[in-house]
Amino acid sequence: MAHVEDRWMRKARDPDGQYIYRKGKPVMERDPNRYGKGKRWRLRYIGPDGKELNESFEKKVDAENRKSEVEVDLLKGTYINPNAGKVTFRKQAEEVIENRTLDPSTRVAMRQRLAKHVYPVIGSKEIGLLSRRPSIMQALVKKLDATLAPSYVKVVMAHVQLVFGVAVSDELIAKNPASDKNVILPSVVTKKLVPWTAGQVLDMRDALPECYQATIEAGAGIGLRQGEIFGFSPDDVDWIPGVVHVQRQLKLLKGKLVFAPPKGGKSRDVPLSEDVKVALSEHVRTIAPITVTLPWRDVDGPPCTVRLFFGNREGRAVHPVSFLWTWHRALEAAGIVPKAAAGESRDPAYRKHGMHMLRHYFASSLLTGGETIQAVSEWLGHHDPAFTLRVYVHLMPSSEQRMRKIIDAALRRPEIEDHGPEAAQGRPR
Repeated sequence: MAHVEDRWMRKARDPDGQYIYRKGKPVMERDPNRYGKGKRWRLRYIGPDGKELNESFEKKVDAENRKSEVEVDLLKGTYINPNAGKVTFRKQAEEVIENRTLDPSTRVAMRQRLAKHVYPVIGSKEIGLLSRRPSIMQALVKKLDATLAPSYVKVVMAHVQLVFGVAVSDELIAKNPASDKNVILPSVVTKKLVPWTAGQVLDMRDALPECYQATIEAGAGIGLRQGEIFGFSPDDVDWIPGVVHVQRQLKLLKGKLVFAPPKGGKSRDVPLSEDVKVALSEHVRTIAPITVTLPWRDVDGPPCTVRLFFGNREGRAVHPVSFLWTWHRALEAAGIVPKAAAGESRDPAYRKHGMHMLRHYFASSLLTGGETIQAVSEWLGHHDPAFTLRVYVHLMPSSEQRMRKIIDAALRRPEIEDHGPEAAQGRPR
């Protein structure tokens, strides 16, 4: 089915042009036109389409090993032409990014991450070679782990796995090297979330400018993400029944603001408490909503006009980068982050106490109050209640108390109210 030949040697002939044999085997001699040129060993075989194919190798053992692989793959019907994998990783990745159905912001982020962290290492290597060398993937992981957080390494490697996964589906390569069992990603040590106290939430409200104070109710009382808060419209509220329809967010894409669906493209409804309703109503009474027109989903998307609860001092949509300065100053004024001395950085503390802490407060308040994981997960817009449970399970201490009471009740002897002779006969001994 397949055979290996020596390109550098040829069968010797006698002066009459006949092949020379010794002990039944042909005598070999150097081919003056080929000896020492190119790879010595050639594997030849007939492919699934009936055409002859060949591959060259430096060592005979490599050619023999490849011969065994080819014969098995041809018998199983899993053969893939090695020439199909000659495209570089970078070219394959760019095709995946361009052609795959992705959210515009996801497409931008994926391209940036691969360009910064992956292309310099394996971008110029052929995916066919990479598919046969999971050790190169492990070397990439080690390099990433030296400079990036373990959680971010997993994000980057998820992109790499996707690129190879598409190549496998397109039958360019036989297997995904990034998914090999010997490619070990760094462990992520999950720190337990410590939510803000009620006092910290209220102090932040007082520390923010008046035009932003109701963002506290939107985050801590409805569970909105920052982009959802700044894309929140009075028209998203059913005031009489008390329901908020979360259906858009404000995003920064390629340096420009756009409206987009909530994270994961998943809209949701959240019950609106009376106190939060009053706070939002008061905000609308004192600070009129602004009307903003922005592209939808992408910078060149169709225009979308929305009335917004929150705008900046100039009456425009809130730019998330500009808002950081306002938020950081409020953190300092509320005493949550100490003021930085001259030349001292507070970046880690600022990141820890971002606007997402309001959303954590919303979730922790509901869970410690006895609300179910399923309901909280739905109101947060999480894709899976299991994810919500992993993040917030430690905030449910009352579950241990409930467990103790349930087990005690299950193992306790039943109370016997009738103390007559019949009851005594039926009493457990």
